[in-house]
Amino acid sequence: MVKKVAIIGAGISGLASIRSCLEEGLEPTCFEKGEDIGGLWKFSDHAEEGRASIYRSVFTNSSKEMTCFPDFPFPDDFPNFMHNSKLQEYITAFAKEKNLLRYIQLKTLVSSVNKRPDFSVTGQWDVITEKDGKKESAVFDAVMICSGHHVYPNLPKESFQGLQLFKGKCFHSWDYKEPGIFKGKRVLVIGLGNSGCDIASELSHTAEQVIVSSRSGSWVMSRVWHGGYPWDMMFITRFETFLNNNLPTVISDWWYVKQMNARFKHENYGLMPLNGTLRKEPVFNDELPARILCGTVTVKPNVKEFTETSAIFEDGTVFEAIDCVIFATGYSYAYPFLDDSIIKSRDNEVTLFKGIFPPSLEKPTMAVIGLVQSLGAVIPTTDLQSRWAVRVIKGTCTLPSVKDMMNDIDEKMGEKLKWFGKSNTIQTDYIVYMDELASFIGAKPNIPWLFLTDPKLALEVYFGPCSSYQFRLVGPGKWPGARNAILTQWDRTLKPTTTRIVGTPLKPCLFCSWFGPVLISVLSIAAFLVLF
Repeated sequence: MVKKVAIIGAGISGLASIRSCLEEGLEPTCFEKGEDIGGLWKFSDHAEEGRASIYRSVFTNSSKEMTCFPDFPFPDDFPNFMHNSKLQEYITAFAKEKNLLRYIQLKTLVSSVNKRPDFSVTGQWDVITEKDGKKESAVFDAVMICSGHHVYPNLPKESFQGLQLFKGKCFHSWDYKEPGIFKGKRVLVIGLGNSGCDIASELSHTAEQVIVSSRSGSWVMSRVWHGGYPWDMMFITRFETFLNNNLPTVISDWWYVKQMNARFKHENYGLMPLNGTLRKEPVFNDELPARILCGTVTVKPNVKEFTETSAIFEDGTVFEAIDCVIFATGYSYAYPFLDDSIIKSRDNEVTLFKGIFPPSLEKPTMAVIGLVQSLGAVIPTTDLQSRWAVRVIKGTCTLPSVKDMMNDIDEKMGEKLKWFGKSNTIQTDYIVYMDELASFIGAKPNIPWLFLTDPKLALEVYFGPCSSYQFRLVGPGKWPGARNAILTQWDRTLKPTTTRIVGTPLKPCLFCSWFGPVLISVLSIAAFLVLF
């Protein structure tokens, strides 16, 4: 019997899961609450309850070569960083090319997912859906949750004394769409994440004054990295990850802070993180420093107290006559169709093996796809997650014992505390995580073997960008075009920017940026040996 799989959500994670099911001979049915595919990236001019929401001006933070499905490169002429409409165009093209649309039921809400009475034997689920006011129930052999983590706004009003007295408008960034209605207004944005910085920068062109309040600060990176190349193609490499994880901590931390401060000194702009060596996800914004320099955005510490018309900050300064407060304070994870104890199996925290499988289930027939967060792009991550998850559901791959999975979760929480400052964060080290998943299905590139058999490819794989194509070089789902895609990725990167030919386009030196810290490490070790 072919196993039937229910997939909840037709965004990026859902499409990756449908495709993975088809690759492994399973029968997927995808339920999407909205009127179209795309999830987060399907822009709507109004926020809808229970769905992700973006503002009109959103662009990707990951470049196209690092973002694409590993066997479906973006067209050559697509820009490296895309407006949300351009990414939605690509998502739709992918779904059509892979013939995924036929497996998707639009305008269909999943209202409940429950274990069948014989779950401990069959691993099956009862899934109840609603469409046009009618409820339907069906039995599935597995469930893949692909509903994302930008759906339920975190609005911590109780954390701000006096907010109930404030007479101006107050809402979450989830509701923000465009700047027009804020012309001439005085706006306070709370939160220094990607949304908060984007909204503050955009409003600064029309509002009278914009202030950003931040409790802990943040590194602000530009999409344009050294030499004018996309940041992630220079920053997310196997060589860089190796050095980050193996250099002496003091040198690794020094180099990380130096890289973050390369564009401007964050302490001079009030942006410096409280603990700058933590690898918390930075903000990507090309405009914010300039808006601060121009005086149209001001950065302040956390709000101590609100009055009817103003905010008093922890440094004692006051922002008067506020028209609007926008909370860019992130999102909560919620699965209203599911018993909380399945996902949050310990201390009311999300507890998932490798960020995917609930460890306490008697049968591994539920997977959460797309919940982890890293510097890497979402599409390659969900592609690899779903490939492994489907093979576990099919029985081709097996999970460790519950005890071993819980031990692994505890170990990873300790590592996260060290690197990110929080043990329960969904952040992870991109390349380490991707290699781990790839090794489970036999899709991890063998770097030493590549250097022996294909040194040209090996140099690009190890020292160049860790693009998604690397995870379709070998193993199940191997793509014959992966090698060529890797060797030509810089050509596609330079194509949309070299529209006025003034010479031969220059590709970057693959390992020049790390010459400095490596040399410093060698000299430090030599000095230590001489002195001691």
